[in-house]
Amino acid sequence: MTTLGAVFRPQNAPERLRSVALAADSAGLEQLWLWEDCFLESGIASAAAALAWTERLHVGVGLLPVPLRNVALTAMESATLHRLFPGRVTLAVGHGVQDWMEQVGARAESPLTLLREHLGALRGLLGGESVTVDGRYVRLDGVALDYPPHGPAPVLSGATGPRTLRLSGEASDGTVLVAGTGPDGVRRARTLVDEGRAAAARTDHHPLVVYLLAATGPDAAERVRAELATKKGGDGFGVAGDAAAVAEAVRRLAEAGADSVILEPTPDEPDTEAFVRFTAEEVRPLVLS
Repeated sequence: MTTLGAVFRPQNAPERLRSVALAADSAGLEQLWLWEDCFLESGIASAAAALAWTERLHVGVGLLPVPLRNVALTAMESATLHRLFPGRVTLAVGHGVQDWMEQVGARAESPLTLLREHLGALRGLLGGESVTVDGRYVRLDGVALDYPPHGPAPVLSGATGPRTLRLSGEASDGTVLVAGTGPDGVRRARTLVDEGRAAAARTDHHPLVVYLLAATGPDAAERVRAELATKKGGDGFGVAGDAAAVAEAVRRLAEAGADSVILEPTPDEPDTEAFVRFTAEEVRPLVLS
């Protein structure tokens, strides 16, 4: 069964998060996803607050840019969330936007190498291992967490290009695909992820999380078109309309192989609280029918 969620975009001021998280929790939304975009809001701090304010809501962060983060710090923060809120956290890491990484002096010459090293070390640390790495970018000397997660703590990876998708299949526990990715893009991604999994002899389930740009209301189509025009990657896939139209788009992505579809509002969404309630109360029943 496909999981349905929504995004709290960091274009919203941080003080807006509480009311959106509470609206999502009370409406029965399955997942609320946050972003760590430069130079807007912290993914970890926002996730901790949203989890503390709510009772049932599952919170995802997609994604944490690895050039900004020492892997030991990412592991400590991730483990803390998993210990405080077991079963309610999903974290994804990725390259980050390269222009932003350049702007803060953190751009890697080989983003793929950095991501590979970060994923291996992070998964090891969260698995309770003592990790020693002498890589090109990641260097750890007998590092182990005193408080690793009690149970599984999957690490997802954001990916778009073929090499990163293969790496995600090989070295992560799931893949996050950008908004604009249509059914054909989901199928292509699944093929490339599976190539990586086969190369690493992995047989575990590898979920695909897909952001779906969505809007409802009288100006929905115009808002979706404008936002899709700014997207890099993807297939130009989005949806504007009522709950039935959005549910149909969700079903198409699910049939193509998406395990989770996360509705992404446009940056000018006038009422984010209403958007999460629309997702949970109007779209979800139609997806289930």
